[in-house]
Amino acid sequence: MAHDSVRTLPRFAWRPVAAVALAALVLLTATINRYGYHRDELYFRLLSDHPAWGYVDEPPLTPMLARLGIALFGDHLWSIRIPALLCPVAIVVLGALLARELGGGTAAQTLAAIGSCGSLVLVAGHLLSTASFDLVVWLLVILFAARALLRGQPRWWLAAGLAVGLGLYNKQLVVLLLIGLGAGLLIAGPRRELLSPWLWAGLGIALVVGAPNLVYQLTHDWPQAKMAEAVARNKGHDDRIMFVPFQFLLLGPLLAPIWIAGWVQLFRAPQWRPVRALAWAYPVVGVLVLVTGGQVYYAFGLLLALYTAGCVVTARWAAARRARWVAVGAALVLTAATSILIGLPVLPERSLPPSIVAANQTIGDSIGWPAYVRQVAAAYQALPASDQAVAVLVTSNYGEAGALDRYGPRYRLPTVYSGHNELHRYGPPPESATVAVFVGFERVGRLGYFDSCTEVDTLDNGVGVDNEEQGEPITVCRGRNRPWREIWPSLQHYD
Repeated sequence: MAHDSVRTLPRFAWRPVAAVALAALVLLTATINRYGYHRDELYFRLLSDHPAWGYVDEPPLTPMLARLGIALFGDHLWSIRIPALLCPVAIVVLGALLARELGGGTAAQTLAAIGSCGSLVLVAGHLLSTASFDLVVWLLVILFAARALLRGQPRWWLAAGLAVGLGLYNKQLVVLLLIGLGAGLLIAGPRRELLSPWLWAGLGIALVVGAPNLVYQLTHDWPQAKMAEAVARNKGHDDRIMFVPFQFLLLGPLLAPIWIAGWVQLFRAPQWRPVRALAWAYPVVGVLVLVTGGQVYYAFGLLLALYTAGCVVTARWAAARRARWVAVGAALVLTAATSILIGLPVLPERSLPPSIVAANQTIGDSIGWPAYVRQVAAAYQALPASDQAVAVLVTSNYGEAGALDRYGPRYRLPTVYSGHNELHRYGPPPESATVAVFVGFERVGRLGYFDSCTEVDTLDNGVGVDNEEQGEPITVCRGRNRPWREIWPSLQHYD
């Protein structure tokens, strides 16, 4: 096992790495207010009014960061995105540090920094999402694990455990990384590391730090397991089909040779023998994601680790000939341009090509919310005063509910309810509500809960972007014939 006494690390290339981080920060800041809230951001904003140790679909960190942004800067779109835009900065620095840990000099560290800002990372930095912080957590754990193994300093497992414990407040996906690393150590070694008291102490720290969130899950019948089952049931088939192709798209197809080279060399290079577990961790996690029907980006943190290893390999390869650097530079420039075009809101809404909306669903899900709320408000305001007095809004998903909660007060709309994920717990509506304006429900009249249901409008964002809400109906139902407490369970759904 390598030790600091015999292993000298290259200097950290702070100037080029800082330049890349600053460029990413400027770019994300310049586009922070473009388009509108993403549906998840509207959900986080709504959840932030209900502080808890956990929710049925996620731990508490991201909603509480939304609450912090609003408390500090006011209820603005940009205020809840400030924490997210710091994540790509951290990812750039961590990628460069990992390349340094693997022996990469200035060129390798710079390559790692630039390539770390792929389209997925830019999306994660533009929007407040659980993925934003999950990527940072994964890279922290991988970096600390690499230091423990390459430096022969097992105390770094304590730092890895702390990162895991904090990460559990954001997403429990980091457990996949632990399984992958454990399997990698078991397969490729050093197996004695699995007996290290430092490693087990790190796991203990993770459990202690993450205990409140874990206790919440245990005392609530582990709702996130049910949520994962629902996601796999609803989307697992498509995710399984797209998992392998997307591994080549997440960083950009032109950079695929770099991470593949890093993956191969992690298996072959003698100096990387102590961290060969990383090479095995990636396929182990990939298989777990495929089996469970997880989303295509779940193994992305390990993919970034393979890419940073590839940067070390590529820098040495390119140093022999200038033409090779030209090819690498061209790949980076083209990938960066494509990532910006796909990952960030740089085009006018009316000019968005359907191909970009299809490639990056977050773009479509960030367009049209104020227009949709105006249509719902018009439907409500068209009701007679007697109906308005006993009406509630019921939405099919949390994006619609969050948008009505955000923009509805200006139209003096009634309380909004939804059976989607955590929002189901905030219902049912009061029994005094005998009129309901349903948003996004197809054929709601066939449920038989009301004497009459009339479709009064269909949602239209006005810019022709085909997103999840476009064309969904607005339906007014009158004469409720069953108690809400009986209706409400049938409206619950996880996805």
